[in-house]
Amino acid sequence: MMIAVERIVYVIDDNPAVRDSIALLLKQDEFKVQLFSNAYDFLEVYQPDFRGCLILDVRMPGMDGIQLQRELLRRQCPLPIIFLTSHGDIPLSVRAVKAGAVDFLTKPVTYDSLLASIRSAFIESEKREKVDGCFHDAEVRLAKLTKRELEVAMMAIQGFSNKEIARYLDISHRTVEIHRSNVMRKVDARNVLELARVAQEGGLERHSAG
Repeated sequence: MMIAVERIVYVIDDNPAVRDSIALLLKQDEFKVQLFSNAYDFLEVYQPDFRGCLILDVRMPGMDGIQLQRELLRRQCPLPIIFLTSHGDIPLSVRAVKAGAVDFLTKPVTYDSLLASIRSAFIESEKREKVDGCFHDAEVRLAKLTKRELEVAMMAIQGFSNKEIARYLDISHRTVEIHRSNVMRKVDARNVLELARVAQEGGLERHSAG
């Protein structure tokens, strides 16, 4: 059974009037909103399971918006970021978007524009969750394999035949067949193409090295 994920709009802006006006507008459309006056307060409560999006000012005392974006990237934060600032310029906006921001808006912004950006950010948030879910699922599957099965799986993906794998690993052809069958069953792959996809998503080389 799928559990609905609560998505929250996190607003970080040192201007209380801006924070309050955004919160008022969003709550009228039944968005969940949390407000922060600076980056440090947000980082104190931040958890990796936060879902939704982040509306972020650029110029703030202490840690500015770009620095916070950099810190969240380091923490692999899944929250899409919408920059909202009175001090935007083209090089800054390009840098922010290249670093993963979904939008870069300048104040004053129309509510329709902000709402469109938030909806796009929520869609992006859902996409990131699905990707993360695929990676986790693949890692769980690969973790079931023994060291020998991992070796066989890697060689099978690289296009080696069972005979070639047997010769390289110095084991019997029949043993390779058994290992290969176990790999496909444990990983739940119907063919080598599916095995290759799971391997890419789950980092097969990482598992093999471990």
